[in-house]
Amino acid sequence: MRTFGFVFVALMGARLLDAQSGGVPARPAEGASPPNAAGAAQTEDRVRARFRTGARPSGTKVDPAQAEALTLTLSAVSFRPVQHWIRTAGTIDKTGKRLEAFVTGSDATLVKAGQRVRAFPPSSRSSMYQAFVTRVVPGAGGVAAEISLASSGRPNTRRYVLEIVVERGPFLSVANEAIIEEGDTHIVYVQQEPGHYLPRQVDIGIQGELYTQVLDGVKDGEQVVTFGSFFIDAEQKLKGTTQIWQPLPQR
Repeated sequence: MRTFGFVFVALMGARLLDAQSGGVPARPAEGASPPNAAGAAQTEDRVRARFRTGARPSGTKVDPAQAEALTLTLSAVSFRPVQHWIRTAGTIDKTGKRLEAFVTGSDATLVKAGQRVRAFPPSSRSSMYQAFVTRVVPGAGGVAAEISLASSGRPNTRRYVLEIVVERGPFLSVANEAIIEEGDTHIVYVQQEPGHYLPRQVDIGIQGELYTQVLDGVKDGEQVVTFGSFFIDAEQKLKGTTQIWQPLPQR
C-alpha cells in the first residue's frame, strides 16, 4: 500500500510538472477536444520515464526542533561483529546447571564451544540466565550441545528456551533500524551535513539480530539515520522526487 500511494503521488506530481513546463496542458483549452487514448498513453510513458530517470535526489532537511521532537538518532557505519541468534529448546539435568539441546539444519554448523547462551523458561522471558556452550557433539542430522548455566536455574523448571549467540565477522554493517525496504531494494539515509540526509541504496549481506552486513552503498565512518528514518523517508516521498534514492553503481 505504501508503494502504491507513493507511485500515485509521484505520477500526479510529474503531471503537474509537465503542465507547468508546457509538456501537457493542465486542462484542455476552451473548445478543445480531449486527448485521445494514444496521447494519454504517451503521457503515461513520459511520466514513468521521468520517474525512472529523473534528477539525482536532493535529500531531506530536518531542523533542530524537528530532530528533537522525533528523537532523531544517528549511528556510524563501521566494522563490527554481526550477531546471529540460534533459537532452540533444551532440558536441564538434576544438578540444575546443565542444559542439553539438539540443533539441526544449517545452524548446526555454527554452534561452537565457548559461545554465549541466553536461557529462560517459556513462561517467563524476564527470568534470563546467562550460560555458555561447553561441549558440541556431532550427530545424525545436527549436533548435540551441552550448555552450562552461570548460576542455578529456576526451581521446578525442566524446559528452557535457548538463544545461542553466534558472532560472525567483523563486517561493515549498519543498525537494522536504519534500513528501509522498498520491495527488493534496501535504502538508508546518509547524513551529508548536520540536518541534511540523502537516501542511498545499499546491498546487504548477513542480517543479524542488531546489525546487518552492508556489501555496497555506504562507507566506513558515514553516519546513517536509525530512529526517525521512516519520517525522513515519508518527507522524501511527499516531495514527489523523480528518483527517490541514489542507486548503486552498475557493475
